[in-house]
Amino acid sequence: MSDAVYRDPTAPTDARVHDLLSRMTLREKVGQLNQRMYGWDAYRRTPDGGFELTEALHAETDRFEGLGALYGLQRADAWSGVDHGSGPGAADGAALAELVQRHVVARSRLGIPTLFVEEVPHGLMALEGTVLPVNLAIGATWDPGLYERAAAHAAAELRARGGHVALVSALDIVRDPRWGRTEECFGEDPHLAARLTEALVRGMQGRGADFAPDKAPVVLKHFAGQGATVGGRNSAESELGWRELHEIHLPAARAGVRAGAAAVMAAYNEVDGMPCSGNRALLTGLLREEWGFDGLVMADGLAVDRLARITGDKVSAGALALNSGVDLSLWDEGFTHLEEAVERGLVKETDLDAAVARVLRLKFRLGLFEPQHTTAAPPAGGEDLSKEVARAAVTLLRNDGVLPLGGHVSRIAVLGPQAATTAHQLGDYTAPQRPGTGSSVLDALRRLAPPGLDVRHAPGCSLTGDDLSGIPAAIAQAAASDLAVLVLGGSSARTPETEFDANGAARTAVSEMTCGEGVDLAGLRLGAAQYALLDAVVATGTPTAVVLVQGRPHIVPDTAPALLCAWYPGPWGGEAIAEVLLGLTEPAGRLPLSVPRSVAQLPVHYNHKDTEYAGYVDESAEPRYSFGHGLSYTSFAYGEPRPTGLVVEVDVTNTGQRYGRSVVQVYLRRLVTPTWPRTLELCAFEGVGLAPGERRTVTLPLEGLSGTVEIRVATSAREALGARGQSLTAPDDTPL
Repeated sequence: MSDAVYRDPTAPTDARVHDLLSRMTLREKVGQLNQRMYGWDAYRRTPDGGFELTEALHAETDRFEGLGALYGLQRADAWSGVDHGSGPGAADGAALAELVQRHVVARSRLGIPTLFVEEVPHGLMALEGTVLPVNLAIGATWDPGLYERAAAHAAAELRARGGHVALVSALDIVRDPRWGRTEECFGEDPHLAARLTEALVRGMQGRGADFAPDKAPVVLKHFAGQGATVGGRNSAESELGWRELHEIHLPAARAGVRAGAAAVMAAYNEVDGMPCSGNRALLTGLLREEWGFDGLVMADGLAVDRLARITGDKVSAGALALNSGVDLSLWDEGFTHLEEAVERGLVKETDLDAAVARVLRLKFRLGLFEPQHTTAAPPAGGEDLSKEVARAAVTLLRNDGVLPLGGHVSRIAVLGPQAATTAHQLGDYTAPQRPGTGSSVLDALRRLAPPGLDVRHAPGCSLTGDDLSGIPAAIAQAAASDLAVLVLGGSSARTPETEFDANGAARTAVSEMTCGEGVDLAGLRLGAAQYALLDAVVATGTPTAVVLVQGRPHIVPDTAPALLCAWYPGPWGGEAIAEVLLGLTEPAGRLPLSVPRSVAQLPVHYNHKDTEYAGYVDESAEPRYSFGHGLSYTSFAYGEPRPTGLVVEVDVTNTGQRYGRSVVQVYLRRLVTPTWPRTLELCAFEGVGLAPGERRTVTLPLEGLSGTVEIRVATSAREALGARGQSLTAPDDTPL
């Protein structure tokens, strides 16, 4: 087949796809739509330290004379059971990928390579991959440019290891923080999520039609509305009207599609009674026909087989998913029976061909049919970049003059269950780390403290449980110190004892796991002993700064004079926290979601529908800390906003004595609308760093305008509610 068009790298991609498709049997086509196997089952270590392929891989490639895609070849964690003794690292990951690819191509009659699909939730989920802060921390940076650089680094690591496709959470919007996957969201706001999703796509994929050797197609997950499941329970039903879906849960996906995202993943939840993997109105009517998306749609793990609850069996479940718009399954049986579905008339072969063409097109865009060179060294600078993101995300919520540490402080007590650990800084979907990787808050404070500052430590208690036996030692250290730094929080760290569902979600949280996929909470309280420790330390009278390391907001009383929040900041997050405590860097983060006063208030988010009612009789309806809130060690003054056309200008001045970063936030309030409006909607933002006394004019484009609106410029949603607005009327053709 030397004259085959699909073998010609100079031929147009569509011509190559058409030619290859015309040569394939129905069985081979079906094989391209299946991603049945766990990648870690495809290999095993040999006594000499190399790898050999397993009979399981041979059987899977024999089944369809090839392999459409392989999930998780590089994945390592408690669920896969892969660790540093059994899995591939940075030095041999590419060699393993090449070994598997050679086998797949040789087994394929037409020499079709496979796609290596990997989890890249906050950095590549592989041994020795750079771990970045979780998405909620990304949201707290309010810095798309920084995230674009981080995403580019993650893509380069993936490709250097022989991987191709990155699975990245980006589309879920926090509506109930009891949901264990809150940490995977950018926050509660659609505009903030949309800007960060654009940055993700640009950083990972680049801007060309094909992918450079250090760029990777991204699968945006989850489409759509998964953050709105009832009760904050994973994969539960969602009660979403079409307008709510469009206003809150689809803008990030729309932005990602416009930026050129290669693929999206259909979510587990249902929309209007139909699970997303079988929802033709969503995947075809909206995504493909209305938005013009021509990329790949992947189902979430085992989601296709769940459709058998509707269709009656897995053959028809696979047919429903494909007819609805799914191109590639994940671990399902249903798609393995698509040949039968075609023969039974449940699926048209032309529709199956369209799905296969999308899979093949992605492989051609990646250059997989040409000689591959996957021996490039992983990019340098991952640790520094992870630290930079962590610094930008640390958020100061309250400060009664305690921070930063002053010269009068000669001894500090570093207390709490999060003070001396890095394991609980990492978040879910994290590969095992080698001992010594990263920096805890205690380690960093000891290393960065100025000469003469005595740093003492006592853990006080564990993250979970009610064991109070360690509290007296913590009290003694606090009482003998000038300042207590109390590091509390939660953990998404999985252990070998964790029980897992078939799709990898935690079924039973053991040890200190209080967050992550499958770990949903009925409440938002910390472990009981943590509250006892907080009360005891504050009661000593020693000024106390509380640091929360967490994957969702927890309810913490305002009893300490300072409160610092660090959403799982990654291995080196302890250093970022210590730098802010010591005043070596500024607290630059801003809240990407509202922090409730109690679970009884939920749902709590700033962009709720406007109401004439005040709230509850027995408790305030307002959050404890509002969306966009974050303090600095300096002060800023904002001039009067000047809207002109579809931009607004505002002068920002640093009126304090230190350098600092303010995030200018522009909210709109719709005055005349055809439907009931939201109280406020974020429509633009920009971070600005200023030296003491410096003033700068910030110009922000206004998006999402229609009709008569009021523009309010503020430093948080709560401040925007009381700010004086500037009215303007947008052109009639400006989209909602």
